[in-house]
Amino acid sequence: MVTEKNFIQENLKAHKVHEFLEKELDRAGFSRVEIQQTPMVTRIIVYATNPGKVIGKKGTSINELTEKIKKNFGIKNPQISVEEVKEPRLEPRIVAKNIVRALEMGKNAKRVIYSALREIIEAGALGAEITAAGKLAAKGARAKKIRISAGYMPKAGEPAKLPRIASYTAYPKYGAIGVTVKILLPGTKIPGKEEIKPIVLPKVIKESKEEVSKEAEKGTS
Repeated sequence: MVTEKNFIQENLKAHKVHEFLEKELDRAGFSRVEIQQTPMVTRIIVYATNPGKVIGKKGTSINELTEKIKKNFGIKNPQISVEEVKEPRLEPRIVAKNIVRALEMGKNAKRVIYSALREIIEAGALGAEITAAGKLAAKGARAKKIRISAGYMPKAGEPAKLPRIASYTAYPKYGAIGVTVKILLPGTKIPGKEEIKPIVLPKVIKESKEEVSKEAEKGTS
Protein backbone atom coordinates (compact mmCIF):
# COMPACT_ATOMS: atom_id res chain seq x y z
CA MET A 1 0.00 0.00 0.00
CA VAL A 2 2.86 2.36 0.88
CA THR A 3 4.65 1.49 -2.37
CA GLU A 4 1.49 2.18 -4.36
CA LYS A 5 1.02 5.53 -2.60
CA ASN A 6 4.62 6.52 -3.33
CA PHE A 7 4.18 5.52 -6.97
CA ILE A 8 1.11 7.76 -7.30
CA GLN A 9 2.87 10.66 -5.59
CA GLU A 10 5.92 10.37 -7.85
CA ASN A 11 3.73 10.27 -10.97
CA LEU A 12 1.82 13.32 -9.77
CA LYS A 13 5.08 15.15 -9.12
CA ALA A 14 6.37 14.21 -12.59
CA HIS A 15 3.17 15.56 -14.14
CA LYS A 16 3.53 18.85 -12.26
CA VAL A 17 7.17 19.16 -13.36
CA HIS A 18 6.07 18.58 -16.96
CA GLU A 19 3.45 21.32 -16.68
CA PHE A 20 5.98 23.69 -15.11
CA LEU A 21 8.60 23.10 -17.82
CA GLU A 22 6.00 23.37 -20.56
CA LYS A 23 5.09 26.85 -19.34
CA GLU A 24 8.64 27.99 -18.62
CA LEU A 25 10.10 26.73 -21.91
CA ASP A 26 7.30 27.44 -24.37
CA ARG A 27 9.42 30.04 -26.18
CA ALA A 28 12.20 27.48 -26.55
CA GLY A 29 9.92 25.14 -28.52
CA PHE A 30 9.40 22.71 -25.63
CA SER A 31 8.15 19.32 -26.77
CA ARG A 32 8.35 16.84 -23.88
CA VAL A 33 10.33 15.75 -20.85
CA GLU A 34 11.60 12.43 -19.51
CA ILE A 35 12.26 11.99 -15.79
CA GLN A 36 14.53 9.19 -14.58
CA GLN A 37 14.80 8.50 -10.84
CA THR A 38 18.03 7.03 -9.46
CA PRO A 39 19.21 6.64 -5.85
CA MET A 40 21.67 9.55 -6.26
CA VAL A 41 20.07 12.00 -8.73
CA THR A 42 16.90 12.77 -10.65
CA ARG A 43 17.70 13.06 -14.34
CA ILE A 44 15.40 15.41 -16.25
CA ILE A 45 15.77 15.26 -20.03
CA VAL A 46 14.13 18.18 -21.84
CA TYR A 47 13.35 17.95 -25.56
CA ALA A 48 13.06 21.30 -27.36
CA THR A 49 13.54 22.78 -30.82
CA ASN A 50 15.82 25.51 -29.48
CA PRO A 51 18.15 24.03 -26.82
CA GLY A 52 20.13 27.27 -26.64
CA LYS A 53 17.17 29.06 -25.07
CA VAL A 54 16.85 26.34 -22.45
CA ILE A 55 20.53 26.51 -21.52
CA GLY A 56 20.94 30.30 -21.73
CA LYS A 57 24.14 32.32 -21.85
CA LYS A 58 26.89 30.47 -19.95
CA GLY A 59 24.23 28.09 -18.59
CA THR A 60 22.37 30.75 -16.60
CA SER A 61 18.87 29.70 -17.72
CA ILE A 62 19.33 26.00 -17.04
CA ASN A 63 20.87 26.75 -13.62
CA GLU A 64 17.88 28.93 -12.70
CA LEU A 65 15.53 26.20 -13.91
CA THR A 66 17.33 23.62 -11.76
CA GLU A 67 16.99 25.79 -8.66
CA LYS A 68 13.27 26.39 -9.31
CA ILE A 69 12.65 22.64 -9.62
CA LYS A 70 14.50 22.00 -6.35
CA LYS A 71 12.52 24.67 -4.52
CA ASN A 72 9.06 24.16 -6.07
CA PHE A 73 8.92 20.36 -6.15
CA GLY A 74 11.31 19.23 -3.43
CA ILE A 75 13.42 17.24 -5.86
CA LYS A 76 16.90 16.64 -4.46
CA ASN A 77 19.85 16.90 -6.82
CA PRO A 78 18.00 17.33 -10.14
CA GLN A 79 20.22 17.15 -13.22
CA ILE A 80 18.75 18.73 -16.35
CA SER A 81 20.00 17.88 -19.82
CA VAL A 82 18.64 19.14 -23.13
CA GLU A 83 18.06 17.25 -26.37
CA GLU A 84 17.27 18.97 -29.64
CA VAL A 85 14.08 17.96 -31.44
CA LYS A 86 15.28 16.92 -34.88
CA GLU A 87 11.87 16.53 -36.53
CA PRO A 88 9.18 18.84 -35.10
CA ARG A 89 6.56 17.36 -37.45
CA LEU A 90 6.71 14.14 -35.39
CA GLU A 91 6.17 15.87 -32.04
CA PRO A 92 2.42 15.91 -31.13
CA ARG A 93 2.75 18.86 -28.75
CA ILE A 94 4.42 21.04 -31.37
CA VAL A 95 1.96 20.02 -34.10
CA ALA A 96 -1.05 20.61 -31.82
CA LYS A 97 0.29 23.99 -30.71
CA ASN A 98 0.82 25.06 -34.32
CA ILE A 99 -2.74 24.03 -35.20
CA VAL A 100 -4.13 25.92 -32.20
CA ARG A 101 -2.30 29.09 -33.19
CA ALA A 102 -3.47 28.79 -36.80
CA LEU A 103 -7.09 28.38 -35.66
CA GLU A 104 -6.78 31.40 -33.39
CA MET A 105 -5.59 33.37 -36.43
CA GLY A 106 -8.88 32.50 -38.14
CA LYS A 107 -7.57 29.94 -40.63
CA ASN A 108 -9.90 27.28 -42.03
CA ALA A 109 -9.93 24.33 -39.60
CA LYS A 110 -10.21 21.56 -42.17
CA ARG A 111 -7.42 22.93 -44.36
CA VAL A 112 -5.16 23.45 -41.35
CA ILE A 113 -5.72 19.84 -40.21
CA TYR A 114 -5.22 18.40 -43.71
CA SER A 115 -1.94 20.27 -44.06
CA ALA A 116 -0.68 19.20 -40.62
CA LEU A 117 -1.59 15.56 -41.27
CA ARG A 118 0.19 15.61 -44.63
CA GLU A 119 3.35 17.00 -43.02
CA ILE A 120 3.30 14.33 -40.29
CA ILE A 121 3.07 11.51 -42.85
CA GLU A 122 5.72 13.12 -45.06
CA ALA A 123 8.02 13.14 -42.02
CA GLY A 124 7.78 9.34 -41.91
CA ALA A 125 5.09 8.61 -39.30
CA LEU A 126 3.46 5.18 -39.50
CA GLY A 127 0.11 6.76 -38.72
CA ALA A 128 -1.50 9.93 -37.43
CA GLU A 129 -4.87 11.17 -36.27
CA ILE A 130 -5.95 14.76 -35.64
CA THR A 131 -9.22 15.65 -33.94
CA ALA A 132 -10.72 19.12 -33.55
CA ALA A 133 -13.99 19.63 -31.68
CA GLY A 134 -15.91 22.78 -30.82
CA LYS A 135 -16.89 26.02 -32.54
CA LEU A 136 -15.35 25.28 -35.92
CA ALA A 137 -17.67 27.54 -37.93
CA ALA A 138 -18.93 31.11 -37.79
CA LYS A 139 -20.75 32.68 -34.87
CA GLY A 140 -24.08 30.99 -34.14
CA ALA A 141 -23.15 27.67 -35.76
CA ARG A 142 -23.36 24.47 -33.72
CA ALA A 143 -20.27 22.86 -32.27
CA LYS A 144 -19.00 19.91 -34.29
CA LYS A 145 -16.08 17.51 -34.52
CA ILE A 146 -13.55 16.80 -37.26
CA ARG A 147 -11.42 13.66 -37.07
CA ILE A 148 -8.90 13.02 -39.86
CA SER A 149 -6.46 10.11 -39.90
CA ALA A 150 -3.99 8.38 -42.17
CA GLY A 151 -1.87 5.26 -41.89
CA TYR A 152 -2.09 2.84 -38.97
CA MET A 153 -3.54 3.99 -35.64
CA PRO A 154 -4.19 1.26 -33.01
CA LYS A 155 -7.41 1.78 -31.06
CA ALA A 156 -7.55 -0.98 -28.46
CA GLY A 157 -5.41 -3.05 -26.10
CA GLU A 158 -1.72 -2.48 -25.40
CA PRO A 159 -0.96 -1.19 -28.94
CA ALA A 160 -3.31 1.76 -28.27
CA LYS A 161 -0.66 3.06 -25.83
CA LEU A 162 2.00 3.24 -28.55
CA PRO A 163 1.14 6.56 -30.26
CA ARG A 164 2.34 9.81 -28.74
CA ILE A 165 -0.55 12.12 -27.87
CA ALA A 166 -0.97 15.81 -27.09
CA SER A 167 -4.08 17.96 -26.57
CA TYR A 168 -4.55 21.73 -26.52
CA THR A 169 -7.43 24.18 -26.73
CA ALA A 170 -7.72 27.04 -29.21
CA TYR A 171 -9.71 30.14 -28.32
CA PRO A 172 -10.72 31.89 -31.56
CA LYS A 173 -13.36 34.61 -31.35
CA TYR A 174 -16.30 32.22 -31.95
CA GLY A 175 -15.55 29.83 -29.07
CA ALA A 176 -13.21 27.11 -27.83
CA ILE A 177 -11.85 24.33 -30.05
CA GLY A 178 -10.18 21.27 -28.54
CA VAL A 179 -7.35 19.82 -30.63
CA THR A 180 -5.83 16.35 -30.12
CA VAL A 181 -2.91 14.99 -32.14
CA LYS A 182 -1.83 11.32 -32.15
CA ILE A 183 1.32 10.18 -33.93
CA LEU A 184 2.67 6.65 -34.38
CA LEU A 185 6.40 7.21 -34.77
CA PRO A 186 8.60 5.64 -37.45
CA GLY A 187 10.11 2.33 -36.34
CA THR A 188 7.42 1.57 -33.75
CA LYS A 189 7.10 -2.19 -33.25
CA ILE A 190 3.44 -3.22 -33.26
CA PRO A 191 2.63 -6.65 -31.73
CA GLY A 192 0.97 -8.98 -34.23
CA LYS A 193 1.56 -6.65 -37.18
CA GLU A 194 4.71 -7.45 -39.08
CA GLU A 195 4.19 -5.11 -42.01
CA ILE A 196 2.41 -1.79 -42.46
CA LYS A 197 1.38 -0.93 -45.99
CA PRO A 198 2.67 2.29 -47.58
CA ILE A 199 0.41 5.23 -46.74
CA VAL A 200 -1.56 6.67 -49.61
CA LEU A 201 -3.03 10.05 -48.73
CA PRO A 202 -6.36 11.15 -50.25
CA LYS A 203 -5.91 13.81 -52.93
CA VAL A 204 -7.60 16.49 -50.80
CA ILE A 205 -4.98 15.97 -48.06
CA LYS A 206 -2.03 15.44 -50.38
CA GLU A 207 -2.65 18.75 -52.13
CA SER A 208 -3.49 20.78 -49.03
CA LYS A 209 -1.72 24.13 -49.02
CA GLU A 210 -2.87 25.79 -45.80
CA GLU A 211 0.09 27.43 -44.05
CA VAL A 212 0.21 26.45 -40.37
CA SER A 213 1.84 28.78 -37.85
CA LYS A 214 5.40 27.73 -36.96
CA GLU A 215 5.80 29.79 -33.78
CA ALA A 216 5.73 26.78 -31.44
CA GLU A 217 8.17 24.87 -33.63
CA LYS A 218 10.78 27.64 -33.87
CA GLY A 219 10.35 29.35 -30.53
CA THR A 220 10.35 33.15 -30.47
CA SER A 221 13.10 35.44 -29.44
